Amino acid sequence: MGFQSQIREALSDLERAGLLRKPLRISGPQGPEIEIAGRRVLCFCSNNYLGLANHPALAEASQAAVRTDGVGAAASRLITGTMDAHQDAELACADFLGAPAVALFSTGYAANVGTLQALVGPGDAIFSDALNHASLIDGCRLSRAEVHVYSHRDVDHLDSLLRQHRSRARRALIVTDALFSMDGVRAPLPDIGKLARSFDTGLLVDEAHSLGVLGPKGRGLSALHNVEADVVVGTLGKAFGVAGAFIAASKEIVSFIQNRARSFVYSTAPPPMLARAAVAALELAREADDARATLLAYASELRSELRALGFDVPEGDTQIVPVLIGENHRTMELSAKLLDRGIFVQGIRPPTVPDGTARLRLTPMATHRPEHIQRAIGAFASLVRNP
Repeated sequence: MGFQSQIREALSDLERAGLLRKPLRISGPQGPEIEIAGRRVLCFCSNNYLGLANHPALAEASQAAVRTDGVGAAASRLITGTMDAHQDAELACADFLGAPAVALFSTGYAANVGTLQALVGPGDAIFSDALNHASLIDGCRLSRAEVHVYSHRDVDHLDSLLRQHRSRARRALIVTDALFSMDGVRAPLPDIGKLARSFDTGLLVDEAHSLGVLGPKGRGLSALHNVEADVVVGTLGKAFGVAGAFIAASKEIVSFIQNRARSFVYSTAPPPMLARAAVAALELAREADDARATLLAYASELRSELRALGFDVPEGDTQIVPVLIGENHRTMELSAKLLDRGIFVQGIRPPTVPDGTARLRLTPMATHRPEHIQRAIGAFASLVRNP
């Protein structure tokens, strides 16, 4: 069988397993309502939590930056230098978090992979939550450090692994998401922070889904619990509505990462217009307490009402509302039926989630209106009446 035939067969295998992904084409900007195939539908599967992706202030900042800074950054910052826009964005991110220093990356994936590969290597140890994001898992693998996976949010298991393996490692790092994006649950950061200190271990916390939403002024769960992580990873492409990511750490760690993280050293810097838009987004997010309260109230309403309808919705208190279905084909069938009813809710399947736990992942936005929430609940109710 030739190479092309092998790939066609592999695609067929994915389709038979209910795992073939075919992204829908969206017309126009991201927001509570979007256009799919010429039809307006309500979007409940976006990470645009504060609704900033189409905010006029971000558009104006981007347009002004194109006029003053051009479009592309042309090369790695270690080749062409750091543009004012990137420096200003890093200072704004550091100020938002109260961090000593920040390094800007093109994506959250690049930030996680590059940072882990830079900070640890052969002879070192990583202790990683079993349900960490794929970018953290890949970064752990690429680091070539010895990786010990602890059961999801299980502090006792983490403690046991540290007792068994920490002493043999030169350098060690605990790695966890702050808010797990497919389940909407929080990491036990206070307990993890205590273990990091007890075992003289570094701590990397990925705050991608918590920044802008949780913690004082949206500064995330590390800030909420006064946990001093050695590295905080944040994304600009979710609650802040832009694109790109950053790591916040001491000046020494940031300098080391800028010198050793391959995804920083060997990548063209993000477009300056995105850096300018990020500064505007951070200013808006800092003062968005009302939006955060609205967002979490919407999520609480969805969680409560869907559970009352008989859906399997785990307990939670964040903006991410998973509806567990289990079987892959059934999950996508329900997603399609909801779209027919004008509600866009994406089905999430393995390998994004463990086998047998396929789900519909609902994420409201602060810019939804109360009637939007009711329409979503009504669509799910109709699935109960006409499954």
